[in-house]
Amino acid sequence: MEPTFSSLLARMQELRDLQGIIGLATWDQETYLPAKADDARAHQLSTLQGLHHERLVDPWLGEALAWAAGRTDLEADQRAMVRVLTQERDRAVRVPQALVKALAEAQSRALVAWRQARKEKRFALFQPALARILALRREQADAYGHKGERYDSLLEGYEPGMRVARLTPVLTALRDALIPMVATLTAAPRQLPDLFQGRHFDGEAQWRFTLRLLEAVGFDLEAGRQDRSIHPFTGGTHPLDVRLTTRIDEANPLNALFSTIHEAGHGLYEQGFAEAHYRTPLAAAPSMGLHESQSRLWENVVGRSDAFWEHFYPALREAFPQALAGVERGAFHAAVNRVSPSLIRTEADEVTYNLHIVLRYELELLLIHDELPLEELPAAWNERMQRYLGVTPSDDTQGVLQDIHWAWGEFGYFPTYSLGNLYSASLYRAAERALPDLSGHIRRGELLPLRDWLRTHVHSQGYRLPAEDLVHQVTGRGLTDVDFLEYLRSKYGALYGVSL
Repeated sequence: MEPTFSSLLARMQELRDLQGIIGLATWDQETYLPAKADDARAHQLSTLQGLHHERLVDPWLGEALAWAAGRTDLEADQRAMVRVLTQERDRAVRVPQALVKALAEAQSRALVAWRQARKEKRFALFQPALARILALRREQADAYGHKGERYDSLLEGYEPGMRVARLTPVLTALRDALIPMVATLTAAPRQLPDLFQGRHFDGEAQWRFTLRLLEAVGFDLEAGRQDRSIHPFTGGTHPLDVRLTTRIDEANPLNALFSTIHEAGHGLYEQGFAEAHYRTPLAAAPSMGLHESQSRLWENVVGRSDAFWEHFYPALREAFPQALAGVERGAFHAAVNRVSPSLIRTEADEVTYNLHIVLRYELELLLIHDELPLEELPAAWNERMQRYLGVTPSDDTQGVLQDIHWAWGEFGYFPTYSLGNLYSASLYRAAERALPDLSGHIRRGELLPLRDWLRTHVHSQGYRLPAEDLVHQVTGRGLTDVDFLEYLRSKYGALYGVSL
């Protein structure tokens, strides 16, 4: 078949449709899949991943992309589609289909093992599945190719263009700035309260409030939905079918509140792609770091701000009149910003959060380099937790088993959380310059001006530009820790009454 842009576009759309169905099957696996269906879903995902890989590496597609790359009459968005799909295909053709299917099946089986290991608090139950995942990921990394740093080729799948040589100094500098900051805050004479011990927050009331928050930030519940899962995440099939999940804990409403706001940030990005980009490679974030910037911006910079709770706290007290009796807004705002080194990454405060990421990044490098025996992983985890955060897990579920990412085989993903934190501060500062009354809007519960600014400058751009180029275009600077550290020092210095 002679290539035309129409035939190339049809293949792009077919590939996106397959990715959508894979996404739906994965979302269902984490929400509603019957327990006895685990093996069936593992085979189904393996088959679907194999079909997607087969269509992606089809020689005809390579010829069509080469033909399109030589055209001078394509529009800018068409050229961007060709560039992005070419990058994806160039990686895919290096990986045998058998390895793709083996990885898909190993991931499904690892999820089952991870859940059981968490239940019994025994890493040893997950270790064989993780060993299989690691062996396949190393094989995949070597198939992709690299210049002596195997981790680079895995990082490329989540943060295109980022390399260990650049990332390690960024994360090391962040770690070295945060450890003394945490020490100063935890030793400050003024300490923020922990309000939630011994209180009960009805689960259904929490659920209703999270839906109210989704509506307030502008998440379209006619083009998406929220469900519950062990580990909150965002998935779906299409910008008009975006699936969020949250986690409810009746002893502490912050899990649900901030999981929902966090995932809503991801969901707004997914719903904000330009309609002209639907079912094409441009209906995607250019990196997971940029995607994470949206969730962290909404969860932390907005959701933990005094301005946000000036509007939403009266409604929260109305939803939980007994649990929040006697708790004034100022005390609640202080409590949601309390800095306390803790065991669980997803519950960590803004200041300690990136130390959790550095820990995982350093361990991932050792694992991918095959420099840390798996049986020593829990001890290595616990040693770094003590060194960076001053806490030690009492069991493997609170330690090395707490995240789902390694069961998913997502080596190279964790650093994107920290990159997202850095980008979020820079993007919010740019939004403040563009929207002089942004704080006033938030205090009045008017969150759509910020949503719309992000939609125009970030979401609708899709994958037109690489992530750092897009951030530079919007903020005037690329990747930097300056805005993030200034944000932490200003906010937490004031809250704790100390100089940072």
